[in-house]
Amino acid sequence: MSAIGDLSQVPPDFLTALSSLRKAQCRPELHLEELPAPSRLAPFAVALGAEVFATTGSTARRPVHGPAIAASSDHTDTELASGRFILLHDPEGSEIWDGTFRIVTYIRAELEPDIGNDQLLGSVAWTWLVEALEAHRAPYQSAGGTATRILSETYGTLAERDDSIDIELRASWTPSTADVQSHLEAWSDMVCTFAGLPPLPEGVTPLGHRRRS
Repeated sequence: MSAIGDLSQVPPDFLTALSSLRKAQCRPELHLEELPAPSRLAPFAVALGAEVFATTGSTARRPVHGPAIAASSDHTDTELASGRFILLHDPEGSEIWDGTFRIVTYIRAELEPDIGNDQLLGSVAWTWLVEALEAHRAPYQSAGGTATRILSETYGTLAERDDSIDIELRASWTPSTADVQSHLEAWSDMVCTFAGLPPLPEGVTPLGHRRRS
């Protein structure tokens, strides 16, 4: 967290937001940890990093796409996707944010060529974000984002390696309240979607994860 120090100087709304983040319940495949927060974007900020791993045999449900399918034949923990979740707070508010909070996120995952070459991939990635926020009933406004496909081709001594296509989604939005638990849970689900993991069966509650301080 940036600019925290003496908690008596931290705005009550930001303390409420931090408390709500600690209550977030995320899938067991998702590993969250606190990262150094940016110090120039807002007076107060907290940053989380996420990685999704798939351990062979950890689930009998078939992966949906991309890296999760590739990992299904591996014998070790394999990283499927990664991302960052940053919560910014300016007690005086921001006209650009349309509020006193702003959530800034980043997700990256490698995709199968047949999916990565889809011209509608960017729209699909954005739809995943919107649907995740709606599914978790996370109220927000002023959302925006950029989806990027990255083609990596290899030559020379690396020519034997397969070409790869990565998808990156950078998005930000303004939560309507200081209670941002549902926003972190929605984003966490989206990281798992990028990784190609199937949705949790209805009625199954994800496990909470303790973040490193």
